[in-house]
Amino acid sequence: MDNKFIVSARKYRPQNFNTVVGQSHITTTLRNAIKNNQLAHAFLFCGPRGVGKTTCARILAKTINCTNPTAEGEACNSCNSCVSFESGTSLNIHELDAASNNSVEDIRSLVEQVRFAPQAGKYKVYIVDEVHMLSASAFNAFLKTLEEPPSYAIFILATTEKHKILPTILSRCQIFDFKRITNNDTVEHLQEIVEKESIKAEKAALQVIAQKSEGCMRDSLSILDKIVSFTNGTVTYQNTLEHLNILDEDYYFRLLSSLQQQDMAGAMLLFDEINRKGFEGDLVINGFAEFIRNLLVCKDPKSATLLDVVEGLQEKYVQTASSIGMSYLVSALNILNEAEIQFKMARNKRLHVELTIIKLNFLQQAIELSMENGQVVKKKRLDGPVAFRTRPIPSMQVKAAPESTSPRLYIEEKKTVVSAPASTTAPPKPVPAGTNTNKPVMPATGNGPKKSLLDALREKVGDQYAIEEVKEAEVLNMEKLTQCWNEYAVKLEQQQKHSSAGTFKMAQLQIEDDIHFTVSVPALTAQKFVEQERMMLIDFIQTAFNNRAIVFNILVETTEKEEVPVHMRLNSKQKFERIAEQYPLVKELRDRLKLEIDY
Repeated sequence: MDNKFIVSARKYRPQNFNTVVGQSHITTTLRNAIKNNQLAHAFLFCGPRGVGKTTCARILAKTINCTNPTAEGEACNSCNSCVSFESGTSLNIHELDAASNNSVEDIRSLVEQVRFAPQAGKYKVYIVDEVHMLSASAFNAFLKTLEEPPSYAIFILATTEKHKILPTILSRCQIFDFKRITNNDTVEHLQEIVEKESIKAEKAALQVIAQKSEGCMRDSLSILDKIVSFTNGTVTYQNTLEHLNILDEDYYFRLLSSLQQQDMAGAMLLFDEINRKGFEGDLVINGFAEFIRNLLVCKDPKSATLLDVVEGLQEKYVQTASSIGMSYLVSALNILNEAEIQFKMARNKRLHVELTIIKLNFLQQAIELSMENGQVVKKKRLDGPVAFRTRPIPSMQVKAAPESTSPRLYIEEKKTVVSAPASTTAPPKPVPAGTNTNKPVMPATGNGPKKSLLDALREKVGDQYAIEEVKEAEVLNMEKLTQCWNEYAVKLEQQQKHSSAGTFKMAQLQIEDDIHFTVSVPALTAQKFVEQERMMLIDFIQTAFNNRAIVFNILVETTEKEEVPVHMRLNSKQKFERIAEQYPLVKELRDRLKLEIDY
């Protein structure tokens, strides 16, 4: 093979400003500056990777030294300066990679070169790539030259991380912010290249490549080269998905259909099929979350422009979104977001994804149970424990009978019905003649208080399920706390834990506030006995008071010095030394076997 292969990113690197893709705001400014002879002495090109920073720097360096520029401010590509630049023999353009030449000595060497005027051409251009990699000392050595360079010297700095550059450098440069290249611009550029290379490529495949590159033209060209080699010159939608390890969106539509029908078996089998294809669980969760996000975008025509999918799927997204409620989409997105955050901490990754699918399967049923009159009923808020509660007491006053003797029909609407004593109850009022007593009296309708979720569920399901209201939390009181403490001590006796039970009988309790109490014990050993039972004890007390906020502290009273057993005072190392002192053969065994003791 005589012809060497050149990757597309180098072969189709733009040579003029008008061929730069997606950076018209940069190229227009630079061309006008060249035409009007208003060039700055220092430029800073910053932006994401692969969007044309170094390319624009080279085009600018070639154009300002061109002897026959066009009327549009472009290089002619035919003069001696342009030809020497293309061949890489130009002495007026110097490139420095700051990632590997970031010391003070490298910058001093660059400053020494600046002193010499160009032998041919107008300007000497110094392109410093990845300038944020320079050390602080190198930046400081560069300051004076960057502020007042010779008239023939122009510096072009390029970086992907502008925030790492010193403010003193930023203030001396004319800053140009490059933006990510849009998917449409990337697809158009890829179509031009495949036509020049006589490659058969579907537009949907090019759109997938553009989405995968995330605005980086160099990445999209590299991906295209790989897929062309993989498919032997035919780029289709399916082999592009296979090569890039992307899950087809048809799987997400099928998964959503199963979840909407509450077909849990179908959803689980579909996930098993996806899993056997080699797709990890986090990829499935992330992809399905993006799919739900696209459906949410399609719900409102104002945000439809945010939908970025392969051509031909827009109508399917809009049609699917119209049949799904907004509450389901928002709730599903929240569940998927939580699942993605917790995925790394899960030991059984597959089970974690399957639990997420199960939650989504019953999500629609949960939303329907909490709906009333087409609106979601909010849950009743359960406040934390309080010292006491106050409730309004209804009035017990009985309305006296009217003094008028003429019979009338009174219809009164009362929010609270109060039963009066039998002796004071007024006799029933007679009905005037001619009055239709069979005519029903319609109750007055008004905007009463909103029903709680518990009331709505009771009306909807009736007696099918046992619905119990959550009991209110109780605050601490000494009588019940002492009773619970003694009951737990009896349990310890039954478990043959006599030492712990004796400690519980000697302990003294003191309530600090509604949810805190202190246990006073006479010695450190007693404290350890209580600490051993802390988890089971606090659960026992919280269950008794129906209050999970209750906690306690252990206080050791300072009395006479306690005789602590020797084995409880020594640490691991001291215990081994004591054993070795009593039994020398143990130490000899360790030395002969060269064992290391894990203290």
